[in-house]
Amino acid sequence: MSRKYFGTDGVRGRVGQSPITPDFVMRLGYAAGRVLTGIDSPLAQGSHPSVLIGKDTRISGYMLEAALEAGLAAAGVDVMLTGPMPTPAVAYLTRALRAQVGIVITASHNPFEDNGIKFFSAEGTKLDDAIELAIEAELDKPMEVVPSAQLGKARRINDAAGRYIEFCKSTFPNALDLRGMKIVLDCANGATYHVAPPVFHELGAEVIAIGNQPDGLNINLECGSTHTDALCRAVIEHGADLGIAFDGDGDRVMMVDGNGRLLDGDQLLYIIAMHRQLRGCLNGGVVGTLMTNLALEHALAKVGIPFARAKVGDRYVLELLNQRQWQLGGENSGHILALDKHSSGDGIIAALQVLHAVKTSGKSLAALGAELTLYPQVLINVNVKKRINLDASAELKAAVQAAESELNGSGRVLLRASGTEPKIRVMVEGQSKPQVQALAERIAEVVKAQAH
Repeated sequence: MSRKYFGTDGVRGRVGQSPITPDFVMRLGYAAGRVLTGIDSPLAQGSHPSVLIGKDTRISGYMLEAALEAGLAAAGVDVMLTGPMPTPAVAYLTRALRAQVGIVITASHNPFEDNGIKFFSAEGTKLDDAIELAIEAELDKPMEVVPSAQLGKARRINDAAGRYIEFCKSTFPNALDLRGMKIVLDCANGATYHVAPPVFHELGAEVIAIGNQPDGLNINLECGSTHTDALCRAVIEHGADLGIAFDGDGDRVMMVDGNGRLLDGDQLLYIIAMHRQLRGCLNGGVVGTLMTNLALEHALAKVGIPFARAKVGDRYVLELLNQRQWQLGGENSGHILALDKHSSGDGIIAALQVLHAVKTSGKSLAALGAELTLYPQVLINVNVKKRINLDASAELKAAVQAAESELNGSGRVLLRASGTEPKIRVMVEGQSKPQVQALAERIAEVVKAQAH
């Protein structure tokens, strides 16, 4: 059965346009509630199961929270509300409070006009496909409110932030602290604005917070992990040891060293992996994605660390980690999973893993980051008017084979269709920027010719 509403990361779209409308979100809450209470459902919990709801700082979160609450209550489900809280915090609190499902209202790194609904299982992981399909099946049925005596109740979890702050701190060694470090935090005017600064401050760091004044409209606006110029400037201006940038819902992280140089998810993943390898606690290998820089794969191979690539998306990284029974993986976007610390990607916890390496190695973040030099990577998005079967085009196959032959094992070519836009993404990486630029442009021209 194909999905109608759920994508790889829940239900997402422009607020006011289907499916992110109050009426649909209320029906979505009701459908999820029916799956929770239904006798034959994959999540059947009997009467009054509970659902935890958190959100980021978008102005539309108030409206969608109320709609979800109404739909769930109508199905006989109790609701716990955390208010603004990072996505990984909701994953943790769902487990800690023994809720049957966790829901986050967020569109992650997107602008404030967008929003979405993410679901977590009772274990703090993404819902299984079968459960999402069961919810979609319920959406096609009429909404029938349970008898008044069976309606769900709602309550606020007033200490949610404090619980999560203590959880984050618990992932950093008790024998270490961050005293003597000056750190700039860019909270993207998002969900980490009131939890990230206390975490690092209580561990001993001098914290300078920016992007920590959300107004409902400024989430991810010229700040956070997708717009790091402000953080780079702030690190230099304040003479900080390093900077940390989160995205709007707190599951991604980028870092900036004391020289104002940006380190992306691949570089942070390498630092964490090497630190764990030296301490003898890597427990397997590292999972990246199809977009992970080839330099990381080569660098890990030199020290005997296994590496595997998943499809793009943290959902697929998690699946492959579980298949291999490994613990560490991530994406170059800064979504890093350390499954011995948390069930989902967590920007704060990933940053603390990097700081663990900094503190125990005695090296600066700049020195650790310099140990991996990324290969030049050129990405060209080609707009297409019609769907192209990338595997069936002889011309495209020939162009890719010619490029790979020219790279001669020192680079990589990747063609993939966008899952959300009518575009073909052409990515070429290698050790020579002029070479990969020329090869990417050459392949893009072939794509354009095939698409018209």
